[in-house]
Amino acid sequence: MPQPSSPHLLVRAARGEPVERPPVWAMRQAGRWDPEFRAVRAGKSFYAFSEDVEASTRGSLCPVRFGVDAVILFYDITTLPVAMGLPFELKTGAGPTPDRPVRTRADLDRLNPDPSPESYAHIRQLLKRVKEELRGELPVIAFAGAPFTVATYCVGTGKDVAATRRFAAEQPAVWDGLLERLSAATVGFLNTLIADGADVYQLFDSWAGALTPAEYEPWAQAHHARILAAATGVPRILFVKEGPYLDRMCTAGADVVSLGKRHDLAAARREYPHLVFQGNVDEEVLRTGTPEQVTAAVRACVAAGGGRRHIVNLNHGVDKGTPVANFEAYVNAVKSHG
Repeated sequence: MPQPSSPHLLVRAARGEPVERPPVWAMRQAGRWDPEFRAVRAGKSFYAFSEDVEASTRGSLCPVRFGVDAVILFYDITTLPVAMGLPFELKTGAGPTPDRPVRTRADLDRLNPDPSPESYAHIRQLLKRVKEELRGELPVIAFAGAPFTVATYCVGTGKDVAATRRFAAEQPAVWDGLLERLSAATVGFLNTLIADGADVYQLFDSWAGALTPAEYEPWAQAHHARILAAATGVPRILFVKEGPYLDRMCTAGADVVSLGKRHDLAAARREYPHLVFQGNVDEEVLRTGTPEQVTAAVRACVAAGGGRRHIVNLNHGVDKGTPVANFEAYVNAVKSHG
C-alpha cells in the first residue's frame, strides 16, 4: 500500500518523492564540536550521559538551532550488546571496550539474541522525549550498528581489521555465531524503535569498508540484507564508511545509500536511478576549511545530487575539531541554494 505523504522534507526525499530542496543533516551533528552540546554533557561519562534521558534529549536537540532537517538520537552502537548482556566502557583513545571480550562459545552463549525492550528502555524514553520536544517539527532518526562493526567491538578488536580476521580464523564458529546473534537482536531493536515512532533509521557499518570482497559478502552484505528486509515501515539508510563495494551497498535493500568522498554522487544517481543517495560532503572541509570553502563544497554536492533523491550529509561524522561557523555554513549553503 502506498504510504501517505510525510510532512517531513527528509522523509519525503528518502522515499524518492519530489522535494523543494534536498534535506540536510550530519552524522555526529550532536557532539563535542558544539559548545552547547559540551555544556549539556557537563563532564558526564559517555554512557552516563547517554543513560540520562533528560540530558541526552537536550544533547540530541542541540543541532536544531542550526536548521538541520532531522534529529538523530544520541546513543552509541554498543547500546545493543550492552542490552544483550555485554557491558562496555568508553576508554579514551581506545573507544568502546567490553568488560569481557567475547572469545569462547560460553561468552557467546551469555549474549541474549532477543533482548527485552526494557533492557534499552532509556533509548525508548529518549525517542519519546525528543518527539515530545519536537512536536512534529522534524523527523527523528534512530540507528543501529551493523553486525560486523558491532562484533569487532564485542571481540575487542574494534577498527583493527587484521586482528578481527585473526579472531575469525581462530574461532570461526564463535565469530559466525556472534554475527548471527547481533543480526537477530538488531532486527528486534530497530522494529521496537520503529513501533515507538522513529521516522527513519540508519544502519552503520563503520569498518566493513576495509573488508575484502570475499569477507564482505558473509560478514557484512548478508547481514545488511537480513536486517533491512526484516526492519521495515520507515525509510532505511545504509552507511558503510567509504565503502568500496557500491554495487553491494546498492543491492542490500536500503532505500537510501550513504556515499563517501570516494564515490561520484552524480554517477551513482545515473547508475541507480531508483535509489536515494546521502552524502557526500568531505568532513575534512568542515574541519579545516573556511566557511566559504564549506559553502562551495556543499553547492557542488547539491549540484551533483540533482535536487531529488538526495539527502545532503558528510562522508562520515562531524569531527570534534570542526568550527561552529563551518557547520552553520554547511547547513545554510543547502537551505539557501538556488
